[in-house]
Amino acid sequence: MGSDGGLLAPVWAGTRAEAITSDAAWLRAMMEAEAALARAQARLELIPSEAAAAIDRTAATLVLDPADLARRARQSANPVVPLVADLRRAVPGAASSVHRGATSQDILDSAAMLVATRAIRAIVGDLSAIMRDLSELAGRHRDTVMAARTLGQQAVPTTFGLKAAGWLAGLMRARAGLRELRLPAQLGGAAGTLAAFAEQADSRGADQGAALLLAEVFAEEIGLAAPPMPWHAERSPVTELGAALTATARALGKPATDIVLMAQTEVGEVAESSAGSSSAMPQKRNPALSVLVRSAAFQVPAYAQALGQVGEHERAAGAWQAEWLPLREALRLTGGAAETAAELVAGLQVFPERMRANAELTGGRLLAERLAAHLDRKALEEALAAEGPLEGHAGLLDPAAYLGAAPELVDRILATYREQS
Repeated sequence: MGSDGGLLAPVWAGTRAEAITSDAAWLRAMMEAEAALARAQARLELIPSEAAAAIDRTAATLVLDPADLARRARQSANPVVPLVADLRRAVPGAASSVHRGATSQDILDSAAMLVATRAIRAIVGDLSAIMRDLSELAGRHRDTVMAARTLGQQAVPTTFGLKAAGWLAGLMRARAGLRELRLPAQLGGAAGTLAAFAEQADSRGADQGAALLLAEVFAEEIGLAAPPMPWHAERSPVTELGAALTATARALGKPATDIVLMAQTEVGEVAESSAGSSSAMPQKRNPALSVLVRSAAFQVPAYAQALGQVGEHERAAGAWQAEWLPLREALRLTGGAAETAAELVAGLQVFPERMRANAELTGGRLLAERLAAHLDRKALEEALAAEGPLEGHAGLLDPAAYLGAAPELVDRILATYREQS
């Protein structure tokens, strides 16, 4: 059987997000969680240090087949059960110390947060590159006149710099949201009471507070935040992650959407660097990169809706399992969109002369709002109803003279960007 290589999701195919969220990456993260648990328990003298060392070494090198684990997981409804069985067989001298006191959700949730942390790191890196390029575009085109469009129609003059600054502002908020996430480790035992760990501590003559301390040490060992309590049934970390990914995908989708429209043949204000080839029409240059980013922006919110559904009592029967695939898809779609958007913005071609020509298409009617401040209603209606370009109205029909605070708004966004960078 073949693996999912992104045939139906080219936005992430071949990107860093594909590797970071692959089956192999999730499997490796689960192994890292098992090893971190053993190290944490050894630090608190809950298991022998020799056993922890054996588990740590084996978890780092043991090769398992994700497809085989998936098939065997059908008997337990999660892949951790067969993974633990294989790990125990691989360390016969320390088998009793493997997964000691933990439950499957502890390992899989912690692994999910590890994978998410790595994906977010890559996404933030791409967002920073996009923002740098957008800041340069906004500054360079601070005063480049173009038509603002509302409801698909030309409205009033604006600048391409302000449009690019708007894209930048959205991405700044999205990056801030990702950076604010504090993804937690998960450790609660069978029902979130840490009872098995407390019993373990008691049997070895350790302090009864060792169970609570273990959760903190485990988080430290695995490199995640330490939560105040287990979150098996309280899924805020997952819903917050989904919301941040949704905001990021939508922020990436905004420039992609505008570029699709601005690159239309009859508009021609920008062009992508991609070949954008068509299977049937050799003359076409499709905005392929923008299309890929938009496809992700449409999908991520739908996947995020499945995250953090309300489960039953202390452990969900189905709601938790339903999170795994949507979370992976949201991560790799957002990651793929970010990497693709970085390529899109870096290679974007801008045609100021075409922007100016389009702003003059209506023969001065782009300045109707300005004329309304100087003419009575009847005179304005007559002027707009006349055929051909507007005549007269000296000094009122230059789009560059009716930009409002557009250039200053660009300056403000760029100043904020520099402060955050």
